[in-house]
Amino acid sequence: MSNEADAIVFGIIARWCAGFATLDATALSSLYARNAFFFGSNPKLYRGRDGVADYFNGLPRWRKPGVVFSDVEAAQAGPDLINMAATISFDLAGERPDLVVKMSWVIVREDGDWKIVNHHASSQAPLI
Repeated sequence: MSNEADAIVFGIIARWCAGFATLDATALSSLYARNAFFFGSNPKLYRGRDGVADYFNGLPRWRKPGVVFSDVEAAQAGPDLINMAATISFDLAGERPDLVVKMSWVIVREDGDWKIVNHHASSQAPLI
């Protein structure tokens, strides 16, 4: 991953983690593109920033949610496009079993800023 892509990806991750720590749907949805597709922890496809905000507003109000990104991989797929994949560990302070998922993002330059245009979370456990 290039130094520029590193900085972009880790900057978004830092803002995403900060938003998740307070379940701030406005802050989180601001990280997404206008036409984003979002598959989170349920089967529904959420679309656009309003859809992303709906997803985060619909989550339980955990007292102290935390998240850690590991095994982050990124590739500059074009001048305005970055692919990212990682393992995400959610720590919900014992309010539910901890959750570990695979996450992929497609990040695009939109209006001079980098935004997540595709967000996909899936089970870490093998399906087949």
